[in-house]
Amino acid sequence: MGSLKPKWRRLAELSSLGLILPSSIIVGLFFGYWLDKLFGTHPWLLLVFTVLGIASGLINLLRAVQKINKNMPPHEE
Repeated sequence: MGSLKPKWRRLAELSSLGLILPSSIIVGLFFGYWLDKLFGTHPWLLLVFTVLGIASGLINLLRAVQKINKNMPPHEE
């Protein structure tokens, strides 16, 4: 029964990978859109913050994958 806990934890870590990139992009989109409306600079801040969201999402995704790989047990053949 104790062996199920690490499997579920690993499944949760892997399933969270699919949310990291889209959530960062969406935050960048909404923040850029809001700032564009506030300052009247449409579409420049939307584009800038979308690119920043993509970049931060990729960085966070790579960090998460490295963390998961670091915690993964060695492959047995």
